[in-house]
Amino acid sequence: MTLLIFVVALTLIFDVINGFHDAANSIATIVSTKVLTPFQAVIWAAFFNFVAFLVFGLHVANTIAKGIVHPDIVTLQVVMAGVIGAIIWNLVTWWFGIPSSSSHTLMGGFVGAAIAHAGFDSVYYSGVFKILSFIVLAPIIGMLVSATISIVLLNLCKNLKYDTGNKIFRRLQLVSAAAYSIGHGANDAQKAMGIIFVALIAAGSLTANDVIPFWVVISCHSAMAVGTLMGGWRIVKTMGTKITHLRPFEGFSAETAGALTLYSTSLLGIPVSTTHTITGAIIGAGATKRLSAVRWGVTKNILIAWIITIPITSILSAIVYFISSLIF
Repeated sequence: MTLLIFVVALTLIFDVINGFHDAANSIATIVSTKVLTPFQAVIWAAFFNFVAFLVFGLHVANTIAKGIVHPDIVTLQVVMAGVIGAIIWNLVTWWFGIPSSSSHTLMGGFVGAAIAHAGFDSVYYSGVFKILSFIVLAPIIGMLVSATISIVLLNLCKNLKYDTGNKIFRRLQLVSAAAYSIGHGANDAQKAMGIIFVALIAAGSLTANDVIPFWVVISCHSAMAVGTLMGGWRIVKTMGTKITHLRPFEGFSAETAGALTLYSTSLLGIPVSTTHTITGAIIGAGATKRLSAVRWGVTKNILIAWIITIPITSILSAIVYFISSLIF
């Protein structure tokens, strides 16, 4: 029971870190366009992250809990090692201001610990490949949807004066940022729910056929909201200013595209990276001005971080598992 409490607490700590690591996803656009101050933006995002559980079901949580690793081989030690590996990589990338995917750190950690414990047959590779495919698909979908929204709006608003259009889109950004934050909460908080659910099954407190307890749902959304309140200013700077210069119009297009993508994947139970989604959406909005408006050198570094995240967290978690095996 003591180890179960520790694993649950550790997962909630990961969720807090996820909140401030990925706060940039929810607030970078609205802060960089100066629609809200940083403090106002994190309050806004944290609130809508929290209420996301009222809007969506738990499809993503069930995918993490039952669709990646065979539940019958999972032990509390496996869950602990996976979460510790994910926390380490999240803190490293946060420190260097790299917008890597918290989703993929958690998945990579879980898979690496499971393989270290029970071998390669312990993993549902169809579930893993579905998530891996969205490393490519999520930013592309976000980029295409964002570019489409931008082009449509440019044509609809071509006769508006610049100041009038700017005023309208500053107000609309409040709506699009709220919508994106709901999508972020619906997708990202559910990943921690899935991990806690697996831990409860491993401890014998639940079976795989049970529903995820409400206290798990509310705890994970609360932890995510607390983390978002803490900000994550290193990554906000990268997302909001280093990829491209955003005006309220581009900010609205990027957030709306990100929200639509996350809503679709959340309903389908696909645990995609909110980081990948909003990065693609920002690039799509920026590229509608001109391709040179996007700083492609920065995006190349971000892409490298995306590629290495899952392998590194898998290795880290496997190492943590082997070390913990010497202790427990």
